[in-house]
Formats: sequence, structure tokens, C-alpha cells
Amino acid sequence: MHVFVTGGSGLTGPTVVAELIEAGHTVTGLARSAAAATRLESLGATPHRGSLDDLDSLSRGAEAADGVLHMAFGGDFADPDDMMRRDRTAIETLGRAVEGSGKPFVSTSGTLVMPAGRKSTEQDEPDTAGIAAFRIAGERACLDFADRGVRASVVRLAPTVHGPRDHGFIGMLVDTARKTGKSAYVGDGGNRWPAVHRLDAAVLFRLALEEAPAGSVLHGAAENVRFRSIAETIARGLDLPAVSLTPEEAATHYASPFMAIVYGFDAPVSSTFTQDLLGWSPRHPSLLDDVVRGDYF
Repeated sequence: MHVFVTGGSGLTGPTVVAELIEAGHTVTGLARSAAAATRLESLGATPHRGSLDDLDSLSRGAEAADGVLHMAFGGDFADPDDMMRRDRTAIETLGRAVEGSGKPFVSTSGTLVMPAGRKSTEQDEPDTAGIAAFRIAGERACLDFADRGVRASVVRLAPTVHGPRDHGFIGMLVDTARKTGKSAYVGDGGNRWPAVHRLDAAVLFRLALEEAPAGSVLHGAAENVRFRSIAETIARGLDLPAVSLTPEEAATHYASPFMAIVYGFDAPVSSTFTQDLLGWSPRHPSLLDDVVRGDYF
């Protein structure tokens, strides 16, 4: 299969591109810069110059492919409405390019769209008032194409996709601990944090492209980890104290009040349906193992 990929030169994207090529697929990747094009070429993919805002480029890339994988997501988190509009517009453009073709179209969202306080399944409705509600419009835009002759599906990734050179939420936690001299959690730290190894996430994206039925919602999460366990593991790695913060203290401790809310969010999910549907079986190191044995420190 010839796959057109957006976000292939990002943090998780290169591992996904490598997985697709290893499985015998060919990849064309959207590249908005010379550096991104070079990264894609180094993986064995063909660069396609453009950006999420270059809708003509998106259409051409999707029309020329046998399947589409949309992972790119950008913008200013201070303006979530703008991020939502950009993502939805890009998804609608990609979907129209393959409408009526029966081709696979996999779009990316996040498990943080799900309601807080209970373990959510793939069949549960996302929380339209939640902290990641700005991702829901993109999900719906993609899934709408399932009724328009596209094998459309959505992969909701865990907030932490960990592995070498992880500069996401856990990397930011480590940096904050170094700067403040303490590794913190909010309240009792009992909130549950979904995570998945990058290599396992890459396999899931490949399986979604190859096999996911139209209209599928998939959860890319291998485990749910108590946040206090994450903070305590970081504390041991840096030889710092692990401390509890009130929500008010967390708002100034972390990079922003929004990040304090995210780090205190209880958002466990199940991926049992996803694993059963696609035969996906996460097998790479857990988050805490990666923090201990990886390159976070």
C-alpha cells in the first residue's frame, strides 16, 4: 500500500513511518521544511512539500495514495478553537480526496477526550466539556467519511507515547523536577495516566490502516499508571523528594495552569476492544520501566 502520512517527521511519526516501510508499504510524507524532508528521506519515505494549511497540497498527496494517515496536529494551545478549526479543515480535505474510493483513512486524536473519573472504552462518548474537547471535531469529521465510501477510523493515543527522545509530558515533568528541585504530583497522586510505548503505537497505526473497519474508534493505550508512581520514579532517578501539591500550588509549579490540570487529570481508558479487533498486543517496556532504563535522565 502507498500511504500518504502527515506528521511523519514529528515525535511519534518517524517510528510509524519506519513500521510501515518495514511491513512492505511505501510512504509519502508531508514535509513543511527542508529538515522534515531530510528526516523522511532518511527513513526511506518520499517527501511531499506542503503544510496542514496548504489544502491543495493535502489533496494531491491523498489522491495519489492508496491510504491516508493523519498524525500532524499543531497550533497555539492558547487558542484551542483555532487548533480545532485547522485540524478539522485538514481532515475534511484529506477525506474528500479519497471519498467513494474505499481507501483507508486513519486520523489521530487523544484519550484525554474521554470523561474523567472512570475507565472509558472505545464505545463511550467523548466529553464535549473536557480538557481535550478541541480534538472531538476532528474525530467526528474523520468518522463522517465512513458513510461516504471511505474506510475511516480514529486512533486515540494515550497522552504519553514514550520511548527514546521523548520530549512530551514526561520529559516536561523531568525538566520541571530538575528546575524546581522536587518531583510533584497533584493531591494524593491517585489519578490514572494512560501510556503506550512508541513502538507499540506504530504497530497500532499500521494495523488500523491495514484492517480497521470503517467507523472504528481505537484506543492506543497499553496501561494506566498512577501519577504518583510516575512522580516517585522521577524523584528516585533525580535523587529529589516527591511531593504532593494542592491544585493551587500546581498551577504555579508546572509550566502553566493548564498543565497543572492535565497532570492532575484522572483519565484511564481501556483498549480491550482495540486489541481484540486488530490483534494488537502491546509488548514493549512499560512507562515506569522506560523512565528507569531509558534516556529521560
